[in-house]
Amino acid sequence: MFCGVDEAGKGAVLGPMVVAAVGSDHEDILPDIGIKDSKQLSPQKRAELYTEITGTCSIATRVVTAGEIDAGRKTMTLNVLLARLHAAVITDLVPDLAYVDACDVIASRHGQRVTSFLGCECRVIAEHHADASFPLVSAASIVAKVVRDREIEALGEIYGDIGSGYPSDQRTVDFLFAAIQRSGKVPVFARASWKTVEKMISERSQASILDFT
Repeated sequence: MFCGVDEAGKGAVLGPMVVAAVGSDHEDILPDIGIKDSKQLSPQKRAELYTEITGTCSIATRVVTAGEIDAGRKTMTLNVLLARLHAAVITDLVPDLAYVDACDVIASRHGQRVTSFLGCECRVIAEHHADASFPLVSAASIVAKVVRDREIEALGEIYGDIGSGYPSDQRTVDFLFAAIQRSGKVPVFARASWKTVEKMISERSQASILDFT
């Protein structure tokens, strides 16, 4: 079996990160439906492809909460955490060969880390922008993005408009700023170890001190 691995939400400040592996006996899966990087597709098209992929291929996912990411970063870098997660979904599928989208600036180093954490025998090929080169990684990108989008939608139904969860999204920044200003606490689904959050907490603390001077 071959498999591709990718994640969604690595840089988000709100919501989970989702890691996905897609496995198949054929590397060139679903050649007629135009699989490509999930970011280039509309939400509707991603949902359609998600149904095709999950109905045809083997799937393994990990939904990693903001709290789990914060806890992991206390003992390791985000890249090492991702290598562990990539290895986990590969191990779930037990393929012979895995293509992985490298998060490390040195792709081969990421591949070596993933291999070191595997619980099965598997050859790992890690490349930058692997979702543009390997259909199985493109499929994994789509699965990860759809699963994460659903998680964000569910959070939005509870907490209101939180945007996409990325610090580049003004709706996300506005929601986070208002939440921290209101309570002085970080929302449970926010990554407290992110600089965006640390800055907002610091600014609120400074403002509170000035109120008493």
